[in-house]
Amino acid sequence: MTTRDLKPDYALPLDTAPMEAKSVDALPDDPGHWQYEPKWDGFRCLAFKAGKAVELRAKSGKPLGRYFPEVVAMLRDLEADAFVVDGEIVIEVDGELSFDALQMRLHPAESRIRKLSAATPARLILFDMLASVDGPLVSKPLSARRAELKLFVEAARRKDIELSRATRRLTDAAKWLDQSGHGSTDGVVAKRLDDPYRPGERAMIKVKRLRTADCVVGGFRYLADSRDVGSLLLGLYNDDGRLDHVGFTSTIAREDRKDLTRRLEGLRAPPGFTGKAPGGPSRWSTERSGQWEPVRPELVAEVRFDHVTGDRFRHGTKFLRWRPDKDPRQCTFEQILGQSVRAGTSASFPAARSRFGSSKG
Repeated sequence: MTTRDLKPDYALPLDTAPMEAKSVDALPDDPGHWQYEPKWDGFRCLAFKAGKAVELRAKSGKPLGRYFPEVVAMLRDLEADAFVVDGEIVIEVDGELSFDALQMRLHPAESRIRKLSAATPARLILFDMLASVDGPLVSKPLSARRAELKLFVEAARRKDIELSRATRRLTDAAKWLDQSGHGSTDGVVAKRLDDPYRPGERAMIKVKRLRTADCVVGGFRYLADSRDVGSLLLGLYNDDGRLDHVGFTSTIAREDRKDLTRRLEGLRAPPGFTGKAPGGPSRWSTERSGQWEPVRPELVAEVRFDHVTGDRFRHGTKFLRWRPDKDPRQCTFEQILGQSVRAGTSASFPAARSRFGSSKG
């Protein structure tokens, strides 16, 4: 058997699942027992190294290395020759983290990936260490693993590998939570300082900043297997007075569907959206049908959302109530972006470093 035939001896199995978080409504308040971190808006990744062998694994367990060759090369070049670390792969574009840029990497053509890795290189923001050159650390408390991780990042001395910001002060965490949801971060994660690393368990806590917006219904989609409404297509007016599609809500009570369907069918009329219009199923949509019905922009729905990327809701929203008291023309982007948006443009937000300070600490 040659050296080439030998499998890398990683400190932990490659199918080790990352520790996960359960959603709650508020940050825990128990001084001295919790560490708070920004919930970065990237691709969760476990990175394994043994000698010159490097593997990146997604939260799903699937390999990520082919999509981020520059991250693999960076880890291979580190002096440390054995470790397992947990973090987020992120890409910064024009001073802010871009989830779109990450998703563009999931491309079948290696030549395309290589070109993107040179044009918009990724970096790692690390928040946990599962193994070092001395062996596994999963049984050690977070406080000890954090200390090991800090030494690891300091020894790396690279701009493309960072230590996630962390605090034990609830007041700091509350500020981070208030500033989240605009692209760089998606909320705040809380971890007990005395907890070991629990692979695959929801042993952490995550809190997202949930906000509401009044949106115009510019169209709807039927359910896949019936002629009842399945989802409402939501819009906001830009500075040019055009209605842009920004997302959808499908949380419609079953008992309300038939009446709502009749109401929407009575409003059917093109174009529905006069600016950016809905397309077919995409990374922004979990809906099964690309067909949609335009309606006159007369109905206003209040919805709850958790995250805005560019000028759209990242996820589906939750329907709260109708707003018959609201003039549709009052439903503008200022509600979700804090500023107006011209047709065909996206809002920009401060980069992670400016919002949370340097992530080296």
